[in-house]
Amino acid sequence: MIDLAEVQTFGVDHFTTRKPVPPARLDTLSREILALKQKLNAVILAHNYQVAEIQDLADFVGDSLGLSQQAAKTSADVIVFCGVHFMAETAKILNPGKIVILPDRDAGCSLEESCPAAKLAQLQATNPNFYTVTYINCSAEVKALSDVICTSGNAVKIVQAAPPERDLLFVPDENLGAWVMEQTGRPMTLWRGNCYAHVEFTHASIVRIRQEFPDAPIVAHPECTKAVRLLADEICSTEKMVAFCKSSPARHFIIATEAGMLHRLQRECPDKRFIPAPTDHCKCNECRFMKMNTLEKLHDCMANLAPRVELSSEIIARARAPIQRMLEISARPVENAG
Repeated sequence: MIDLAEVQTFGVDHFTTRKPVPPARLDTLSREILALKQKLNAVILAHNYQVAEIQDLADFVGDSLGLSQQAAKTSADVIVFCGVHFMAETAKILNPGKIVILPDRDAGCSLEESCPAAKLAQLQATNPNFYTVTYINCSAEVKALSDVICTSGNAVKIVQAAPPERDLLFVPDENLGAWVMEQTGRPMTLWRGNCYAHVEFTHASIVRIRQEFPDAPIVAHPECTKAVRLLADEICSTEKMVAFCKSSPARHFIIATEAGMLHRLQRECPDKRFIPAPTDHCKCNECRFMKMNTLEKLHDCMANLAPRVELSSEIIARARAPIQRMLEISARPVENAG
């Protein structure tokens, strides 16, 4: 059983196995990272799922859409991307002339791994009328095969803007794709891939936490399975979770997404309390890839300007077009999305 007093006192880090950075070490690393940022004219972008100490140092913390928008307009010479590899690739695609580094090159993604470019190309060849809507959680090579990119925050809008005469192929997240079909009524062929972390939330685990906290709304990410989404009071991207929790009169919320999100929510809504949705095996849910990035690795990647993201000019040119299309559609007023 999760004790709400524990959540209020300790926060989500109390439920993880990660060792906290000692205060003296945290202070030293933080000061050195900020000095390196100034020296390099760097910008630090961090996804909502990053560890708290990285979020606290970042210039921008957000979801994939927000970080893509920041990457597209930054004037920094060096982009330090604290997320997973495909996110840093997106920043490089949007900034081919800039240095893009990330703390751990091996920070991958189960969704990216589920959709190899060669297999996607084989499927596309079976239907020349396919219009490929691709979730941003994929490799640069898959983006290069796509007609438009989407994020969980804009997927509905992107699908609504897709040409009505085309057959939609949605890759690689089948759960997000199924939710988008529910929202738009637009039929799509779904690639069979999922986020390994989000599918660990189960109907049973969510029912149990709701019984413990019956007055707390359940806020779930659309990468969750339908069995979990059916129990949710709100289904939205991580960025929209912040807006929902700010505007809701509720004082406590059950959050069904990667546990790093709770730090951002608590910082933005200090007068409210956030309960990590458990899985059948753990009191909270962390992505092992997101948590590969540490403050020490962030420091070292800035000190060494490595590991760097490098992509061919051909891949950059082909992958940039569907990303730009996404950014353009996202900027349109809602009434003009179709």
